[in-house]
Amino acid sequence: MEVSIYQPHSFLSAGWKHRRLIGKLSRRRIETRYRSSVLGLLWALLHPLFMLGIYTFVFSFVFKAKWNIAGVENTEFGLLLFSGLILYTVFSECANEAPGLLVVNPVYIKQLIFPTEILAWVSLMSALFSFATSSLLLFVFYGFVHGLPPITALWLPAIVGPIALITLGVVWFLSSIGLFLRDVSQVVTVLTTALLFVSPIFYPSSMIPETWQPYYFLNPFARLLDISKGILFRGTPPDWQPLVWLTLGSWAVAWLGFVWFMKSKHAFADAL
Repeated sequence: MEVSIYQPHSFLSAGWKHRRLIGKLSRRRIETRYRSSVLGLLWALLHPLFMLGIYTFVFSFVFKAKWNIAGVENTEFGLLLFSGLILYTVFSECANEAPGLLVVNPVYIKQLIFPTEILAWVSLMSALFSFATSSLLLFVFYGFVHGLPPITALWLPAIVGPIALITLGVVWFLSSIGLFLRDVSQVVTVLTTALLFVSPIFYPSSMIPETWQPYYFLNPFARLLDISKGILFRGTPPDWQPLVWLTLGSWAVAWLGFVWFMKSKHAFADAL
């Protein structure tokens, strides 16, 4: 039985329906990324390892930056920075790719029976693979620096969920628009860079003047990354009220992006 795109769970139903194809394309994409390199998939670990080492050295030893989290002595700035970046990169990697996602895959568009809506899922799965390997390194180095992470770190999937939903919705919207307006990719690159600096990645949100904080937290990543710092480094459970609202809002973004994509899908072949 076909699920109407106007049902709020339609994008999940479409993903589940094509889960085997999504899995196959995701594996192929990940393997292709490292296939021509000498070290192959080992780069999936080495790249975030190098970045973590650079962040830790530059910010902890050169700039001697401090985050001043209560209850945690001498917290390494590199770990805090890395934890925020790997979460934000799930979104930024997919969003920056989205405007050209359909443009670089014309063969799928010309095959009318191919479900092009799953390309957003494939992009997300690839980004989540990178996030998983980076998270593994984060927790390993966290163990060296501070010992075992707090039990509240188990709530990390509750932060990844809304980010994944926002990412799906934005990819569906931008990939559709990007097929008709090729300049969108330039705008998106600027916006994702700006969003990086108005999120608590390089600094704590407490540095934002109190009068500006209501506007600052209109950025969903500001609240989500703030909560992630709490569960990973302070040992505080998530603030459930904003997290629930963020999850519901993220679900709406994913659903509306999917509806937009499916409604514009009929014009894709003509736009190539």
